[in-house]
Amino acid sequence: MSDTESIVAVATPPGRGGIGIVRVSGPKAGFITQRIVNVAVPARQATHANFVDAEKNAIDNGIALYFPGPHSYTGEDVLELQGHGSPVIMQMLARRCLELGARLARPGEFTERAFLNGRLDLAQAEGVADLIESRTESSARSALRSLQGDFSNRVVELVDAVTRLRIFVEAAIDFPDEEIDFLEDANVVAQLEELSKLFQSLRVSLRNGKIIRDGLKVVLTGLPNAGKSSLLNALTREDRAIVSNIPGTTRDVLEQFVEIDGLPVEILDTAGIRQTTNEIEAEGVRRALLAQQAADLVILVVDNTGLNHDQIDDLIQQQLPNAPLLLVRNKIDLDGARTSLKDSTPEDKDIINRELIVDEVFVSALDGTGLDILRERIKAFAGLRDEEDNQFLARQRHIDALDRAEHFLMTGLEQQKTYKAGELLADDLHSCQKALGEITGEVTSDDLLGLIFGSFCIGK
Repeated sequence: MSDTESIVAVATPPGRGGIGIVRVSGPKAGFITQRIVNVAVPARQATHANFVDAEKNAIDNGIALYFPGPHSYTGEDVLELQGHGSPVIMQMLARRCLELGARLARPGEFTERAFLNGRLDLAQAEGVADLIESRTESSARSALRSLQGDFSNRVVELVDAVTRLRIFVEAAIDFPDEEIDFLEDANVVAQLEELSKLFQSLRVSLRNGKIIRDGLKVVLTGLPNAGKSSLLNALTREDRAIVSNIPGTTRDVLEQFVEIDGLPVEILDTAGIRQTTNEIEAEGVRRALLAQQAADLVILVVDNTGLNHDQIDDLIQQQLPNAPLLLVRNKIDLDGARTSLKDSTPEDKDIINRELIVDEVFVSALDGTGLDILRERIKAFAGLRDEEDNQFLARQRHIDALDRAEHFLMTGLEQQKTYKAGELLADDLHSCQKALGEITGEVTSDDLLGLIFGSFCIGK
């Protein structure tokens, strides 16, 4: 990025609205302010004025804000023109800024400059995008915590702990002739094990944060007429799927978003799994099986009135997916069946104790019995706590970086236990520190920055 470039973009979404904002950042922001605003604009004070073209003709009337760097969002001189939200007006103002020497901003370039100028670290910058894209109140609050630095602070604390141990180890290496064995005397193994506990704690937070950000993908599967579509409608409280007594009604994958106590859940209703000569239904079955492979949780819906224990057991063995499976016995309104695991018979226990089956729930999609229990089971599977004070959003790259950092830490721990070789441990701790630095952007690459900020909206 050249330090002589100034950028401009419409910062509000496309379309008409009460207010539209054009944002400028860079060394020419002050010059553009003088040429486009017909009055003096004091720093960091909202100024009501006309916005004019090259001939001093008014383009619009609104509020101008000028923020001299480095005390601005990007760390550079920044101008914001808040006018009426007409797309035509916004384009006229942006075009005037281009005439005065700015260029169009790339997606996310304002936030990228904030990162490059030290106003935000990389995790905070990602929090900006996550806050904009939040789909639930829980994800919005968690994204704000990331933006405010809660996530980064946790990572920095871990980096500091690794760094302190690394400094001690390297100091011990530099004084090999001392009578005291520094590496043994300081109980380095105990410190490494304590660091491992901190990694595990952060791992739980990252997993929860990724679920809050990306949501949980839940696939409904089972035989035809088990009540999958009725269950989808009941969970989403919408008449989304066609319900019929005719087997094979659902031919395609239906997707619907629902929020369960702040947990974003994408529920997919799929075609009933069976052998069929109908070409269209067979394609639906194929797509259903593919959906299962990409699921975080598969809900196997069975007709509690139509199958005995052995038949359900056989069905589980036939359809056992890679993802964890939740068994839902539907249509209990028809036979007065149990609604709680407490009443399960020994035969039921044999089914639900299989390795990949996480739980069993009795429901009626028709009258709603057991749906609250099912929602709680889904939430419990996600592993989210009711307390949100320590929740922040996380991305897969954060988890990958933590995995690599923890790998180096555990390698160092094993080597220290086996060889007590300070040089090897110091090298592993350095690699661990470097992997953690990728989360906040202390260690990064241009390709990674392009990937992250390229996903932002233009003007942010």
